[in-house]
Amino acid sequence: MDERAFYTEQPTTKQMPLTCPMCRATETYELRWLVRNKKDRIPQGADERDRARFLKAQSYMVLVDDKVACKNLRCRKRFDISGVKTMAFL
Repeated sequence: MDERAFYTEQPTTKQMPLTCPMCRATETYELRWLVRNKKDRIPQGADERDRARFLKAQSYMVLVDDKVACKNLRCRKRFDISGVKTMAFL
């Protein structure tokens, strides 16, 4: 059974202050996250291995964006989001 059958997915946005490495301007950016919440019950058709995996499963968030564009009108360069964790457990 696929791992995605254990979760419900929904997109969300979170604000985070980031600093552009080119112009050193600090702004607040909205980052897109995918929230995966563990279902209340195991899906039908699961065997013993799937039941064991379902018991260990946890709700978590995954970062969708990997780059953002600088909000400074003079800069406007895209930079990597390197100081942010790409996955967070709920």
